[in-house]
Amino acid sequence: MQIDNIKGQELDDLFEGILKLESLEDCYHFFDDLCTTNELIALKQRFQVAKMIKEGHTYKKVQDSTGASSATVSRVKRCLDYGSDGYHRIIDRLD
Repeated sequence: MQIDNIKGQELDDLFEGILKLESLEDCYHFFDDLCTTNELIALKQRFQVAKMIKEGHTYKKVQDSTGASSATVSRVKRCLDYGSDGYHRIIDRLD
């Protein structure tokens, strides 16, 4: 996993904090403080790309619907195919 390079107590603290979020309202407040608008836009875009690819949409449809670049779509697809199953775990739980 690429995240292995940055594992440590600080990252554990962040993830433990995220696990303490209890509502969408909590998420909005926490991520508003944590991330810039552009970072949030990038995160939500990647997640939408992952959902659409998993649903079987074409790259073109994904790009047109999300505004993501071909590089972003390709990277998310690579993560879906060869990553740590993070996208799959969360998307499957939403269904």
